[in-house]
Amino acid sequence: MKTVRIHSYAKLNLSLNITGVKEGYHLLDSFVCSLDLSDFIVLKERKDALINVFMRGMGSENIPLERNVALLAGEAFVKKYNTRGADITVYKNIPMGAGMGGSSADAAGVLNGMAKLHGITDLEGLKSLADSLGSDTGYMLHGGFARMRGRGEQVEKIQSSQRLNFLLLCPQTPVSTAECYQEYDRSPDGARTDTERCITSFLQGDYTGMGAAFYNALTRPACALNKDVERALEEIAAFSPLGYGMSGSGSTVFALFETRELCEWAGSRYRGKFRALTVQTVIPEEREKPKLKWRNPFVLSQEEQDECK
Repeated sequence: MKTVRIHSYAKLNLSLNITGVKEGYHLLDSFVCSLDLSDFIVLKERKDALINVFMRGMGSENIPLERNVALLAGEAFVKKYNTRGADITVYKNIPMGAGMGGSSADAAGVLNGMAKLHGITDLEGLKSLADSLGSDTGYMLHGGFARMRGRGEQVEKIQSSQRLNFLLLCPQTPVSTAECYQEYDRSPDGARTDTERCITSFLQGDYTGMGAAFYNALTRPACALNKDVERALEEIAAFSPLGYGMSGSGSTVFALFETRELCEWAGSRYRGKFRALTVQTVIPEEREKPKLKWRNPFVLSQEEQDECK
C-alpha cells in the first residue's frame, strides 16, 4: 500500500484587523505568512475506508477524537471522493493553542496528503473541504504570503521571494479563541487599516514600516485573559526589533529582525521562561523536501525517527 509524507507549516498573523460580524462570526482582514516550522504527517493507505489518526508530541495524544480536525479532515475527504482510508500519524512540532494554526495545519496536511495518496487534483473541492473544517484551513492548504479576509475563506495570495526573520516566544499557557473574541466584543477597537499598510510596506521592502504596522485586534483581550502573553510581549520588545506582535488569538508573540544573525543573537540572549524559537518565512510549494526543526523534540522510537527522515 502507498505511503505519503507531508510537512504542514505554521503561520503567523502579521496583522489582524476585525472588520465586522456576520451571522455570528467575526470578519477578519489579516496579513499571514508561513514559517519553516512544521508538523510532519505520514499517511499509509488502507484497503477499507477507515481513517485512523495517531498523534505524537506536544501533548497532542490527549486531543479528544471528536475534536481532532486531522481525523475529521480524513473522514470528510473519504466521504467526498469515495476513496480508501488511511492510517495517519501526526508528529507535532507546532505548539498547540498558540495562534500559529497548528490544528488547521494538520487538517490541511491530511487533505493534501490524501489528495496525493489518491491522485485527486480538485483544488476547488479541497478548498471547500478545508473551509468547512476551520477558518484558516483553506489558506493552510498552500500557505505562503497571503491576505485573508471574511471568516478566513477569502485568500489572496501575495507573490514574493522575500524571507523574513522572526523570534518567537511561546507561552505554554494557551488562550481560548472563543473567550478572546468575547473579551474583544466587550470593548471593540474600531476600524483600522493596519493590514493594508503592513502589506504595502512589505512589498516595498520597507521592513521598518512593516514592523510599525504590526497590529492584532485580539492582543488586548488576550493579555487580559492571559498575563503570560503580556509578559512575553514585554520581554520580546526589550530586544528592540523592527516590530513585534501576537499571532492569532495568542499565545505566541513574535518579533521581526532585519537579518538572520540579529534574530539568532536575540534568541541566544533570551533568558525568560518561555520557549524561544528563531524562524524564517517559507513558501511551502518551493520546499519539496524541507528539513524539520525538532527544536524541543519528544522521545521517538527508531521506527518513528525513520518516518520523519
